[in-house]
Amino acid sequence: MPLINTIKPENATGELATLYGKIHAMRGRVSNTAQLFSASPELVKQQMAFVEYYMLNQKSLSMPLLACMRMLISDKNNCTYCIDFNASILINMLGWTPKEVEAVRADPNAAKLEEKEKAMLLFVLKAVRTPHDITASDVQSLRKLGYNDGEILDATNHGARMVALDIIFDAFKIEKDF
Repeated sequence: MPLINTIKPENATGELATLYGKIHAMRGRVSNTAQLFSASPELVKQQMAFVEYYMLNQKSLSMPLLACMRMLISDKNNCTYCIDFNASILINMLGWTPKEVEAVRADPNAAKLEEKEKAMLLFVLKAVRTPHDITASDVQSLRKLGYNDGEILDATNHGARMVALDIIFDAFKIEKDF
């Protein structure tokens, strides 16, 4: 049970019930992560908009890239909910083997991604772990691979938001529900 009070879908009313309905339609259920934000419906809306943007609108960052990114960032932050959730996406939705997932956790260069995507993955990991070490040549290298500045920012934003989610989920002791 999380450390803050949450509202279960069956107890939601008003705007929160509407938001939960949208989440259920999009994901097939209302996860504990969504319920954690129920203490602040505005944050539910923001989180939904974030997820929708990367699922529906951001086409240049693939699902495998984003799942690897989230898993490896969460791995560094020891957020087991997010590590396991993203590993399950890689295995159950994207067809990776458990050995392939463990290999990428041990060495991000082992990711089953195109070289261009590996470069983005390594850039984002560097950005969230040691942001002061990012240089103009790091950004230029991604441009040479065909990424534009918006895509570089989108990927880095995705990684940075993952750090924040890891903190929130761990601070409030979210329970696994998958």
